[in-house]
Amino acid sequence: MTAELDPATRERRERAMQELAAARDAHRKAEGVSRGRRGLLIVNTGNGKGKTTAALGLMLRAHGRGLRVRMFQFLKHESAKFGEHRTLDVLGVPYEGLGDGFTWRSKDLENSAAMAAHGWSLARAAIESGEHDLIVLDEFTYALTYGWVPWPEVEAVLRARDPLLHVVVTGRDALPELIALADTVSEIRPVKHAYEAGIGAQTGIEY
Repeated sequence: MTAELDPATRERRERAMQELAAARDAHRKAEGVSRGRRGLLIVNTGNGKGKTTAALGLMLRAHGRGLRVRMFQFLKHESAKFGEHRTLDVLGVPYEGLGDGFTWRSKDLENSAAMAAHGWSLARAAIESGEHDLIVLDEFTYALTYGWVPWPEVEAVLRARDPLLHVVVTGRDALPELIALADTVSEIRPVKHAYEAGIGAQTGIEY
């Protein structure tokens, strides 16, 4: 039994039920969709909050299905112990911090660039090793847009990777070339953020 609804909610419900019924009746399975596993290149970009969070959720799902997962974080410091790191430790999921913290606070950008290049060498070795099913390159878009890692080399590695290997790239301002190569691209758009209302970062939400 449906509870008594206010007029606006009742109207919204009735309209939705009609639209849902019409969509159900018109649904047809898409033709030409491949079956079986295939490695995807997934990009989470945009200026909104949640790009890394989405990648972590995907890692959790993959780990639960028995896939071998690994994450490389191109801005986080190697000693960072945010909430996600504590969880990954419990799950036994490998991750590596490859940066020197927030790039816009770096006092030695040449060192930041060198760390990104070194991080890419480690990530590239992992991609080419055949030992993983899903690899996350967190905040890797910055290394590309800043020119710290050459796109042609990254493109060649991604194209030559094991056809079953999933790769997830996160970060703002993804290169158009990366977006063109990717199979799935999600752009997270900011609508509201608590910080704009003077609310600071929250433990377990932001870190």
